[in-house]
Amino acid sequence: MISELFELLLHVDQYLDKLSADYGQWLYGILFLIVFVETGLVIMPFLPGDSLLFAAGALAARGHLNVWLLGVLLIVAAIIGDSVNYAVGRYFRDFLARGGKLRLVKQSHLDRTHAFFEKYGGRAIIYARFVPIVRTMAPFCAGVGTMNYRRFFSYNVIGAHVWVILFLAAGYIFGEVPIVKKNFSLVILGIIVVSVLPIAYEWGKHFLATRKARRATSNPDQPKA
Repeated sequence: MISELFELLLHVDQYLDKLSADYGQWLYGILFLIVFVETGLVIMPFLPGDSLLFAAGALAARGHLNVWLLGVLLIVAAIIGDSVNYAVGRYFRDFLARGGKLRLVKQSHLDRTHAFFEKYGGRAIIYARFVPIVRTMAPFCAGVGTMNYRRFFSYNVIGAHVWVILFLAAGYIFGEVPIVKKNFSLVILGIIVVSVLPIAYEWGKHFLATRKARRATSNPDQPKA
């Protein structure tokens, strides 16, 4: 499962080429659905959002898709997806407040996203667009938390526009550059690595803070440095 996912991430351009050949204009709907599912379903945080947008932009540069229509559709998909995810979080708000657990939602993912919110506040909805896993969990956590929908929606719209336009335009402009085209898998890998750096940083900080707190608890009489 993990190896297949990694294969999809690294060769998303090849998969899109095949889908374009097999389904033609239906590819617009397929891309719309993928972006919606990744942002709208809290149990699907591993879909290739950033790399998919970049590869779709490159495909549009070759004339297989209209980049303007594609941009509008994917922005709408991202906005609707986050809004649905927010509504799901609001629905489960009381259940989670009573200590309930959702089996299909990893607590570690929720913890990382809460740490993201603590650092960035409402802007986390925008920043989360560029961070895998957190991108899917952030609207859900916003629904569970105290953020009202009007405030959430404004961040949602801004984030969707910036995220889709940036990666789609990058793929459209650079995806067909010979050196990028020749090393497309490496470029996608670079996008993935850069995207997960914030998660690694926050996880490392949380791990060190937790370890320090445990040491302090286990050695209450130890003098502070």
